[in-house]
Amino acid sequence: MRRLVILGGGTAGTTVANKLRRRLAFDEWQITVIDRDREHLYQPGLLFVPFGHEEAGEVLRPRRSLLRRGIRLLFAEISTVDPEEKTVRFADGGAVGYDFLVIATGTRPRPDQTPGMLGDEWRRSIHDFYSYDGAFALREAIESFSGGKLVVHVVDQPIKCPVAPLEFTFLAEAHFRDRGMRDQVELVYVTPLDAAFTKPIAARHLGRLLDERKIAVETDFLVERIDADRKTLVSYDEREIGYDLLVTVPLNMGAEFVATSGLGDELNYVPVDKGTMQSLAHPDIFAVGDANDLPTSKAGSVAHFSSEIFVENFCEYVEGRAMTHRFDGHANCFVETGDGKGLLIDFNYDTEPLPGRFPLGRIGPLSLLRETKANHWGKLAFRWIYWHLLVRGRWLPVSSRMSMSGKHRPDEEFRP
Repeated sequence: MRRLVILGGGTAGTTVANKLRRRLAFDEWQITVIDRDREHLYQPGLLFVPFGHEEAGEVLRPRRSLLRRGIRLLFAEISTVDPEEKTVRFADGGAVGYDFLVIATGTRPRPDQTPGMLGDEWRRSIHDFYSYDGAFALREAIESFSGGKLVVHVVDQPIKCPVAPLEFTFLAEAHFRDRGMRDQVELVYVTPLDAAFTKPIAARHLGRLLDERKIAVETDFLVERIDADRKTLVSYDEREIGYDLLVTVPLNMGAEFVATSGLGDELNYVPVDKGTMQSLAHPDIFAVGDANDLPTSKAGSVAHFSSEIFVENFCEYVEGRAMTHRFDGHANCFVETGDGKGLLIDFNYDTEPLPGRFPLGRIGPLSLLRETKANHWGKLAFRWIYWHLLVRGRWLPVSSRMSMSGKHRPDEEFRP
């Protein structure tokens, strides 16, 4: 019996486990998923929690309920991986061996990495929404906020779902406008980037929306510390930004065991071949989803598209054949912009987000880089798709490879 162990039961880990259980013979393969949490979190839903639009039952499901029959599920805190002995060791002293290992433990916010972020003001005047507890604590803060300066802040890249801080900012602006108190709230978006987004064309579109909504943008801001007593962000170049309510996206890092096992980079991401997700150091280890160092967005769509490529390659690899499929960095994201509208972006390693139609070329029906109600409803509909199709490893009618069909280069005014 050959042993496949998958570390992490999030989007990528669950999807890969379900897809491979369909492909690998029951009498030849034992598939084990290991995670420390019994519940699976629908992370895109956390964006809506602070504004009262999602409840606990809509973002959490029992992890066991999402895995196919014939997949073993263990709950444990991973301590280390020994790639020489092919063993995963647990904090409680237990261990499991493997023949092939898939690391899918994702990335997590690390507020402990920024001086002054944690302390008496954490979850009082300083909040995050990238965690379950953080999103619900922020809901209470938003409800009780009577006005002042609200700062949305990103510590550094990469972060999972890099458009989420912008989405939160747009939703906050619309929320306070709906409450009739927009003129009492100063909104500031603070980013370490030199623009609102990493890709120039999309950055211009998103920047224009920020301008229209009178949201100030502070770029190239690399935070050195937070002075919680003075309610002030302080950058390495000694700029200061005050706040009454701070919504921050802490530094994101991979799992700690990746570092202690010598498998990761300085942010605990596993270096992999960007086409196959195979570890550059250990050929029988793969890293999928947010756990690797792919030069693309850490987003659910990347976990989905890259998992499809990984499964095809893995089946070839274990049969002793060359891996013939290459992931092209395909990502797409709905971007909530408030007022029941949203943008959609679609891109890969080589092509930045472009305007046009998606996914059926000129037929659409969705518009790229244009605010529409259809894009908003597409984002909301994705929750059902996620729970019932995506993580269950079922077929979805969107290619894992990006297509240029329906896309076009913008007019000269939008070019970088």
